[in-house]
Amino acid sequence: MKKVWWLLLGMSVLTGCAARDQDRGAPAISAAEAPTPSGLVVIPPDSPKLEQVRVEPVRVAEIPTDEVISPGKIETNPNRLSRVVLPVSGRIVSVKVKLGDAVTSGQPLLEIESPDADGAMSTYLQSEASVTQAKASLVKAQADFDRASDLYEHNAIAKKEVLSADNSLAQSKAALEQANASREQALRRLEILGLKPGSFGQKVVVRAPIAGKVLEMSVAPGEYRNDTNAPLITIADLSTVWVASDVPESYIRFIQVGERVDTTLLAYPGETFFGRVTR
Repeated sequence: MKKVWWLLLGMSVLTGCAARDQDRGAPAISAAEAPTPSGLVVIPPDSPKLEQVRVEPVRVAEIPTDEVISPGKIETNPNRLSRVVLPVSGRIVSVKVKLGDAVTSGQPLLEIESPDADGAMSTYLQSEASVTQAKASLVKAQADFDRASDLYEHNAIAKKEVLSADNSLAQSKAALEQANASREQALRRLEILGLKPGSFGQKVVVRAPIAGKVLEMSVAPGEYRNDTNAPLITIADLSTVWVASDVPESYIRFIQVGERVDTTLLAYPGETFFGRVTR
C-alpha cells in the first residue's frame, strides 16, 4: 500500500511542474508550424503557388493503360521506291526530268547512245538470216527425203539411202528450231531496250518504272556511263509513306500488328494522322 502512495504522489508533482512552466510563458506552437498528417500538403495563404492550383470536380473517364509514346520519322515506302539504272553502257544524250519532278509510269527519263544497242540489232539481223537459211535447208532435206522414199518404194535405191535422208531431215528441223529460238531471244533483247528491229543508230530510252517524285539524280547530258549497277535516278511513290518509330524494347510487348497508331507532326500542328501497325 505504501508503494502505490508514492507513485501517485510523484505524478502529482510532475503535473504541477508542467503547469507552472506553462504559466511562466513557454512558447506556443502556431497552426502553420503544427505537424500535418502524413500525405497532407499545406500551402500558406500568401504562397504564389496558389495561383497555379486549379480545383475541378472528380469525373470518370477512360484512359489507355498500355499506350506507347515514342519518337519516329517519316520514310518512303520501300515497296514503292525505284532506283533507275542504265540497261546498257553508253553516252547520255539527254535528260528529260529534273529533281523534284512528278513522273508517270513509262515516262521517258533519259536517252543514251550505246554500242550495245547496235550489237543487239546486229545479233537480231544475224538470227533472222539463220532462220532463213535453216528454212531453206529444211525444204531441201524434205525434198531429198521424199525423193529417196519414192525411189525406195520402186526398189531403185537401198534402204540406207532413205535412212540417211531421214536423218538429214531431222537435223534440218532441229536447226530451224534453234534458229527460231535465237531470233526470239534477240528480239526480246531489242524489246527490253525499246528498239525497233531493222535499223542501226537508235537511241535507248530509259523510262520510269513507277509513278512518283524524282528524289535523287546523279546524271547529266554528255556523260559516258559504263557502270550499269549504279543508280542514276531515284523515284518514290509518295501517295503512301511509312512512319518508322524507335520503340523501347520494354514496350514492344504492347504493340501488335494491325493496331491503330496516332501520329502528330511538327510540320502540321494541331493535326493527327491515323495509321495501322504493318511491321
